[in-house]
Amino acid sequence: MSEVIHNLTITGMTCGGCSGRVTRVLDATPGVISATISHENDSGVITTTSQLSTEDVVNIVNDTGFNASA
Repeated sequence: MSEVIHNLTITGMTCGGCSGRVTRVLDATPGVISATISHENDSGVITTTSQLSTEDVVNIVNDTGFNASA
C-alpha cells in the first residue's frame, strides 16, 4: 500500500498541549503512519496509507476541536 503525505493548516492551537492532543488522536487512527503537528506554525504533516484521503484527515483534526484545511 502506498503512503500519502497530507500538508495541513491547523488553526486554533495555542500550546504544545494542543498539538500533542492532535498528534495523539492521529497516531491512534488506523491508517496513520506518522503525524508531525506544530502549534507555532499552525501546521501539520501527516503521512497515511492510501486508505485515508485528505478530507478524512481534515475531518479527524476538526473532530479534535481545531480547524484544519488542506
